[in-house]
Amino acid sequence: MTGPDHQPSLRTRLRSMRPDAFGADPEGARMERIRNSPNFADGVFRNPEGTQTRPSIPMIEFAKIYFRKEERVRRSPSGTVPVHATTLADLSAAPASGLRVTWLGHSSVLTEIDGRRVLFDPVWGERCSPFAFAGPKRLHPVPLPPAAMGPVDAVVISHDHYDHLDLPTIKALAGTDTVFAVPLGVGAHLERWGVPADRIRELDWNETTQIEGISLTATPARHFCGRGMRNQQHTLWASWVVAGPDHRVYHSGDTGYFSGFREIGAEYGPFDATMIQVGAYSEFWPDIHMTPAEGIRAHLDLQGGKPHGVLLPIHWATFNLAPHPWAEPGEWMADAGAEAGQPVAFPRPGEPFEPAGELPVEPWWRAVSEPIPHPWRSLKAADAGQVRREEVDLAGER
Repeated sequence: MTGPDHQPSLRTRLRSMRPDAFGADPEGARMERIRNSPNFADGVFRNPEGTQTRPSIPMIEFAKIYFRKEERVRRSPSGTVPVHATTLADLSAAPASGLRVTWLGHSSVLTEIDGRRVLFDPVWGERCSPFAFAGPKRLHPVPLPPAAMGPVDAVVISHDHYDHLDLPTIKALAGTDTVFAVPLGVGAHLERWGVPADRIRELDWNETTQIEGISLTATPARHFCGRGMRNQQHTLWASWVVAGPDHRVYHSGDTGYFSGFREIGAEYGPFDATMIQVGAYSEFWPDIHMTPAEGIRAHLDLQGGKPHGVLLPIHWATFNLAPHPWAEPGEWMADAGAEAGQPVAFPRPGEPFEPAGELPVEPWWRAVSEPIPHPWRSLKAADAGQVRREEVDLAGER
């Protein structure tokens, strides 16, 4: 019906008021494909194992902990985070080994693999939030702006949370020729933001697409999704396997530890490099994010149970998203890697490295960190019947 007396439905009016950053809900053929997924039941996507996605304490109690003054100080760097200064120049020549990895902060990673360039979870916005004036703000600058990066063959998105799927970044990439590989349902957001449908590959778990001679496979993860006020769980979350003729890598996205890592490794591994989420963990949501100790365990599962390849810790240092101290993921991962005999790379944001070459291992975060405790060391000492170690002042170790 048209004419001056016609009034849009309430649903239409509400949708028109929805912030663009909320994205779009899957509809039509896309929603039908979601309903037919073996991972979709009772109207929502399901995790591979039972998972609690909400904090285990009331939000008011969590807020008291999160905003406690002394804790807030520890959750941010005490100085300027040392971003790598020559990223663009370092990327001008092809990697000698055929594989080069550049951590750009948080979960954003540029992987150059067998002559192709794959960009995981790019986030260049100042805040991981639907609003420009509120939400977690960047703790360090972007090492390499999109305009300076050059052509990218594929952009891979792990899920639709704001710290992994960023509206201004997607809009900047929408005008390029890159292809987007995303989990089921996430394509609805991209189309709303201007990405042509023919440049979107939406995958269910264990589905593969080929882009420029490399394969990209969506693999299971233990997490959840959602951007709007209503979280309908109608978009899937995933980890990713990218394989070229000579190399293969794994990006965990966001995930809690689960037994499926062994299955992913047996089917698609071993990997030359894994990018493993080890930040924003908490005892209040143990099922959806991993601690560094769990990250090492996941990496070993992916590699057939023994040290192999290189582990790059991701999902830390860029945004303040959890109660733990800002530097804790790096410090804990350094201990966990050494104990397991597993090579771990610790690049500054923007610092490229080749897994087959010399790894960046300097604990750069110590120069800009508040003193932090090492509770994992105390627990291990207690388990061994030893005297508990006291807190270690990182400033005293510099």
